[in-house]
Amino acid sequence: MELLTFKATHTRPNAMTILETNRLTLHHLSLDDAPFMVELLNDPAWLQYIGDRNVKTLDQARFYLENGPLKSYRDLGFGPYLVRLKENNMPIGTCGLLKRDVLPAPDIGYAFMPDHRGKGYALEAAQGTLLYGRETLGMHTVYAYTTPNNEKSGKLLEKLGFTFERIFHWPETAEALKLYKSTTSA
Repeated sequence: MELLTFKATHTRPNAMTILETNRLTLHHLSLDDAPFMVELLNDPAWLQYIGDRNVKTLDQARFYLENGPLKSYRDLGFGPYLVRLKENNMPIGTCGLLKRDVLPAPDIGYAFMPDHRGKGYALEAAQGTLLYGRETLGMHTVYAYTTPNNEKSGKLLEKLGFTFERIFHWPETAEALKLYKSTTSA
């Protein structure tokens, strides 16, 4: 995949464009994205593979955005990004880099609405996000994790160059997860 452009990075927590790929643009999420986030966070696949974030209303979505992605942009300079189709500017999912206390380096995460799965968008967005993380943010080790039954995400991670490391247990819930790692030289 050829990455077309990188634009200004993590200087303002708004809807600025982070990167563009052939078919997609990735932007900072903003409070204006609350309606889309209510829909995405309540998608059955999100609930099954990522978990219930208890976001059912616009106010809850704004709280989630303010204390999740927007806080991450302010504190770390990166986070999950809104993925839009270039052709019509339609939001179709999220993809980004997250820093969790339980992992020694950032991890990549992604989720797409049902109508936009199986079309290569997750692969394209994740490739761009990883390239952005490495070239712009200097991240040479990135983790990812999936539930053991999420075979599609595991296959996508392998296409992205991740290797399975081990099963680990999430500290708060003891849930067993498959941990993947990708490392490039500096």
